[in-house]
Amino acid sequence: MRSLPTYVLERTFNAPRALVWKAWSDPKLLARWYGPNVETVIHKLDVVPGGLWLSEMKMGGNSSYQRAEFTEVQEPEKLVCIMSNADDDWNIASNPMMPDWPKTLLTVVTFKEMADKTEMRLEWTPHDASAAEIACFENAMENIGKGWGVGMELLAELLAELAAA
Repeated sequence: MRSLPTYVLERTFNAPRALVWKAWSDPKLLARWYGPNVETVIHKLDVVPGGLWLSEMKMGGNSSYQRAEFTEVQEPEKLVCIMSNADDDWNIASNPMMPDWPKTLLTVVTFKEMADKTEMRLEWTPHDASAAEIACFENAMENIGKGWGVGMELLAELLAELAAA
């Protein structure tokens, strides 16, 4: 069996690991960088195994919804969750813009402390996906980084602001 396509994002932040963790686990901070160029509303963020992260992204009078269920939480080292698009009742749903996009994605984020910096690694892999979903994800991989990249720039700015405070 061939391995699944995995999107990997690595970024070093000029901030201690506890602060980077906080930016991922505090709903007020998360809303400031997650979902760039839209208004992000974090409806729920329960960062424990089995806990939910429910977010709404508002743009042009429309909303898109995402849900994630945390499967592993090792503060401040690792977050693992199953992410998906959702309907407005937070049920897992197809992506309305890309019907073959994977319904669920395994998301693993690790935080490694390096002196006063933090190395963050994010891995995104189709989870319980059909062949069409895997192909869609693989074909979109070179563009996935655009949204994540803008979010990482916002996160770096937020961390600089928090570190200076």
